[in-house]
Amino acid sequence: MKISAGKADGFIKSPPRDVRCILLFGPDQGLVFERSKALAHAVLDDINDPFNSVILQASDIKSDPALIADEAAAMSLTGGRRFIRIQDAADSLTSAFKSYLSDPIGDAVIVLEGGELSARSSLRKLFESNKTIAAAVACYGDEGRNLSDVIRESLQKHGLNADRDAMGYLLNHLGSDRQVSRGELEKLAIYMGDETSVTMEHAMACVGDSGAFSLDNVIMSAGNGDHASLETALMRCFDEGNQPIMILRMLARHFHRLHLAKGAMQKGLGVDDAMRKLRPPVIFKQAPAFKKQLGSWNLPRIAMALEVITQAEAHCKVTGNPPETVCSRALMRIAQAARARR
Repeated sequence: MKISAGKADGFIKSPPRDVRCILLFGPDQGLVFERSKALAHAVLDDINDPFNSVILQASDIKSDPALIADEAAAMSLTGGRRFIRIQDAADSLTSAFKSYLSDPIGDAVIVLEGGELSARSSLRKLFESNKTIAAAVACYGDEGRNLSDVIRESLQKHGLNADRDAMGYLLNHLGSDRQVSRGELEKLAIYMGDETSVTMEHAMACVGDSGAFSLDNVIMSAGNGDHASLETALMRCFDEGNQPIMILRMLARHFHRLHLAKGAMQKGLGVDDAMRKLRPPVIFKQAPAFKKQLGSWNLPRIAMALEVITQAEAHCKVTGNPPETVCSRALMRIAQAARARR
């Protein structure tokens, strides 16, 4: 069965007893790990119990497909259900799990931790199509309300609260990986010391390294039509390890926000009021460039840019061309479109 994003947290907190195999997959590996750990807590009294908690690698199953049934059927020496984690899950496990799901043994809960599996993935299809004992849960980067909740929860745990500007900054610089986000927020909590109110200055001093600023420069340079700055910022982004698909998704988010603000302006709001309606708010350092882009991009051009980004992400995954090249060409096309409006 396919677990929707809106039902995922409830499912993870209290998984149905009939569901024995759960596939966690997606680009947010921190969220995959966090949800796997939460499932372990839901099933086991002690997640460190060596008799009831087992960790396997996908390669173990690939070399010995019968290992799934063997581990699932093994009796617990201390009582209770067993919890089996299989890391690095991919389509190479499809055949083994197709066999197991057709004739399941034991009552162990098996959790597969996978990476980003496309809609064509045979393993993902197998779990989503099973209506009884298997489920698939996608784990994508935190956005909007989910990310706000993660930030507030993490800060409140340390007796902290963030003002509007600080929250806007955190929302713009966290979210691609749940584990990384929590780590950055823990670092911020230590940095705060005895202070309890997080300001923009605190957030900027502690969260968002040079890589984040390079990514911001890429996005704003593309939207501004500044080829020279875009080329420099993009090379730095790649050198710092930012993945092309992540860059494309962040750029898509920027253009979605332009689209929302432009739509509000067409309904009669002034540019400043339209920007104030955005959540998270535009951080003050980017506000002048964002305002300028609202003047130079109309809705059809924004839609065109989003189509270019969508196609580029698809090409990164299926064409075999270097993703960096695909990403660079897409951003240069968008920058050229921005210049054409001048």
